[in-house]
Amino acid sequence: MRAVERCAFPVAGTTTCVVVGAGHAGLAVSRCLSERGIDHVVLERGEVANAWRRERWDSLRLLTPNWLSRLPGYRYQGTDPDGFMSMPEVIGFIDRYARAIAAPVYTGTRVTAVRPERDGYRVSTEHGDWRCRAVVIASGAFSVPVLPALAAAMPRDIECISARDYRRPDQLADGGVLVVGASATGLQLADEIRRSQRPVMLAVGEHVRMPRRYRGADIQRWLDAAGVLDERYDAVDDIARARRVPSPQLVGSVDGSTLDLNALAARGVELVGRVAGLRGRELQFSGSLRNVCALADLKQARLLETIDRWIDAAGTMPPGLMSCAPPQRPDPTRVRDAPRLRLDLGRGEIRTILWATGFRPDYSWLQVPVFDAKGRLRHDGGVVAAPGLYVMGLPFLRRRKSSFIHGAEDDARDLCAHLQEYLARGALRAQVA
Repeated sequence: MRAVERCAFPVAGTTTCVVVGAGHAGLAVSRCLSERGIDHVVLERGEVANAWRRERWDSLRLLTPNWLSRLPGYRYQGTDPDGFMSMPEVIGFIDRYARAIAAPVYTGTRVTAVRPERDGYRVSTEHGDWRCRAVVIASGAFSVPVLPALAAAMPRDIECISARDYRRPDQLADGGVLVVGASATGLQLADEIRRSQRPVMLAVGEHVRMPRRYRGADIQRWLDAAGVLDERYDAVDDIARARRVPSPQLVGSVDGSTLDLNALAARGVELVGRVAGLRGRELQFSGSLRNVCALADLKQARLLETIDRWIDAAGTMPPGLMSCAPPQRPDPTRVRDAPRLRLDLGRGEIRTILWATGFRPDYSWLQVPVFDAKGRLRHDGGVVAAPGLYVMGLPFLRRRKSSFIHGAEDDARDLCAHLQEYLARGALRAQVA
């Protein structure tokens, strides 16, 4: 097996499997393929962990504690297991993993097309073509910002920026900032920008509220121990809905504090409803703020009740959960009696709009008929609707934890087992023929 190749011009050729993307998901697949003796290459448009290097803001930390950072055959080995990795630390973790497993990575190799052929696929790159029996798409779930249609109609004197292009507060124009979206990203960016002494308004839609700590331990300790994040995609009534649930309002801070709408409001962030329309220069907000906050509070209570029931039934606590504090519910989200419903963009109160409205994968290079009417990839737990084609790293792909770093291990093992069986069936058919 070749070591990581920092090669701008790989020699294309023939292999059994091509993995597209050398982030944590693609590398997890590479390790599992190697364990099964399946020849493969990993093609990466930039560098290993490219999205973490190029498409994240400077102060971002993982939402999961370090002890939970693991990949097949590799674990966090530092001295701060309860801390949260910064971006340089995440990049280092993934880069070391690629070297530790001797992943056959070709960097600087952008895939331009994947087309079906008689016995598999042709994977075209800027430097040549690969022919293979199978392809694993691990190019990431957060490639392209999803913006509402009215984003294109904003007045030209209002600076608009997506969360993918945001790096730090000082890149923004002077004056107030409207952050649109209140999942993990929107919450963290609103907090950081407010701490830079700018006026900040946060447009809040559907969100998932979650405390950083509960009953004496990090919330992720409970989610891991109780198996909440191990819930399988085929055990959920509406998996399409589950895959669209926003990321939880968590922050990986140095002090392990909880960041929620109450904390932001206490720091002077103005909460408004989701962006509902634009009439001339007047931005309109939904009047549903109180309702969506109440729904998030209700769902949080249900999650904590699930943890409470698990504690009552478990009896003996696993390591890290030996000291179990009594149940205590976070305060309900506080909403002003009359949140504003309109914002005149001509008054200069807001100079920048930061869109934290989600992301989608980029499959523009995938020339295989595997998309539904809305352009979404059709797959069953990562097994795409075409022979020998797989996908990794999407939200709730096979388990609730699928989009987290530690979620890649189980998914990669499952999909590589399926892939090996697929290859074996093909070999058997060839022998019979």
